[in-house]
Amino acid sequence: MKVILAAGGTAGHINPALAAAGGLRERIPECEILFIGTEYKMESRLVPAAGFDFKSIDISGFWRSMDLESIRHNLSTARKLLTASKGAKRIIREFDPDVVVGFGGYVSGPVLMEAARLGIPTAIHEQNALPGVTNKALAKKVDCVMLTSADAKNRMESKNEPVITGLPVRGEMLRASREESRKKLGIEDGKIVVLSMGGSLGADTINNAMVSLISDYIDDERFFFIHSTGSSGLWVKDKLLENGVDASKANNLDLREYIDDMDVCMPSADLVICRAGASSLAELEALSKASILIPSPTVAENHQYFNALSLSERGAAELIEEKDLTSEKLKDIFEKMVSDETVLEQYGENANKLAVSDAREKIVDCILALIG
Repeated sequence: MKVILAAGGTAGHINPALAAAGGLRERIPECEILFIGTEYKMESRLVPAAGFDFKSIDISGFWRSMDLESIRHNLSTARKLLTASKGAKRIIREFDPDVVVGFGGYVSGPVLMEAARLGIPTAIHEQNALPGVTNKALAKKVDCVMLTSADAKNRMESKNEPVITGLPVRGEMLRASREESRKKLGIEDGKIVVLSMGGSLGADTINNAMVSLISDYIDDERFFFIHSTGSSGLWVKDKLLENGVDASKANNLDLREYIDDMDVCMPSADLVICRAGASSLAELEALSKASILIPSPTVAENHQYFNALSLSERGAAELIEEKDLTSEKLKDIFEKMVSDETVLEQYGENANKLAVSDAREKIVDCILALIG
């Protein structure tokens, strides 16, 4: 059996594809898998590192602005689209796959379109509650549409009835226990652990709000804070010091630039304050975590807002749009959520109701069903 997986651009597209590839290999060890991506994005590094074959095509997305630079970029993108389609067609014919699956990113467009034209069974997986432009177009052409969120179903037109598969969560995170994770971090029993972050680069709005929150509660022995500043937030330590908080000496504060052990920090938390990327939300749901979600306003089509909305409407999280984020607003919502530990538990239980525990298996089932 031969399978082509197309994914690129961000870890949110690549990691579900890698999870599916691993599931296919476990189910059918002799399965041949080829990834198609772009050579200058992270897939060119992550995919080979995971042990899968990789080939690239040159493709980029269109910019929506109408300034001179955007017009030049869009003309270049249009030319790339023609060559990318030819490149995708050549790779597909050479590999001769039984099925082609797209997991998002601009690269999925030409690969899935060419596969559909060649009569090869096709599928896509949409990670977000608001489908991306590429997947909206592909949904009308492919044989199977897989969705993380049921909310996406009414936001796209599909050739066939979509399948709700959920989004795979890393096994090491699912296997981690709250108690063991806290031991690894040296956190005492009985603490309310607050994990906060604004992404690897950081976000000034979130960092400023967290500086205020941490400063207000640093002397409250009920709490333990783990905060990631991101690379743009190295000023946070000095700002805290101005507020009388010495991060190097506080026994209930773990201040970091980046969290590289999320499989330990996330299971240890009682409340998570973060962005609303699809992978993060899948982890919150799987681990039954209460959360305050602050969607990034700079992502395509503001899709993180719709991701967060799907949880907040079901009592699984609190939503604050970045334009509305103030220290006072964050503190008010924080107080409401930590006032009684049963409140946090209810948010977590509601989040877990949205989890799909066998997401990887469902995705593999859909792929294999197309081959028959």
